[in-house]
Amino acid sequence: MIAEMKLKVIARLRSPFPGKFGIPRQSGRVPQIRARIVFEPEYRSVEALRGLDGFSHLWILWQFSEGETDRWSPTVRPPRLGGNRRMGVFATRSPYRPNPIGLSCVKILSVISDSSDGPYIEVSGADLMDGTPIYDIKPYLPAADCVADAVGGFADPVNDYALQVADPNGALSSLPAEDAALICGVLAEDPRPAYQQDPNRVYSFECNGYRISFRVEEDHAILCELTSLNDERRQ
Repeated sequence: MIAEMKLKVIARLRSPFPGKFGIPRQSGRVPQIRARIVFEPEYRSVEALRGLDGFSHLWILWQFSEGETDRWSPTVRPPRLGGNRRMGVFATRSPYRPNPIGLSCVKILSVISDSSDGPYIEVSGADLMDGTPIYDIKPYLPAADCVADAVGGFADPVNDYALQVADPNGALSSLPAEDAALICGVLAEDPRPAYQQDPNRVYSFECNGYRISFRVEEDHAILCELTSLNDERRQ
């Protein structure tokens, strides 16, 4: 019996999120997020992706590369439950587990073969930080992976939770439509730690070359400031 197995990083995700804050808590929640699965040189093979363009979605097996710890707890505080109720770690998708492995389902937008980076996969809806190590990808099989009568446990009551996005200064109107839709989608997911409820507290994160500052009042995410990081670097 094999007690331990060494996993190989086959690819890394190129994502619009340079940091953890702001990333949706589950894949598919913000379909406007576009990312690339870029393979490590050893695995840049067009043959390895033969037939993948016939599928609509992928499973990604990846590593929680940020915030790793040798310690784990049998219970965690799921953010959507307010950060106060404890649940068993194996009943959650918390990164603080014995093996820091994540599983995400993403939509395949295209499989690109003629690139200087070798073949890569364009996907949408990823909940991963830029540079995240990927251990494996597997096609999503509707007949096997979709369970019509599945029950979501304590996650079901908060599944439809979303904020309304307010842009009092009209900052989003000056952006390309795709960027504005992406930022609105991320803000609607409420990136805050659930236990923080101060309506005057301002939070900031970076996404797709922008720094976004916002606060939350009741059921609204209010955009306070939006800055292009490219403009900042030119100053």
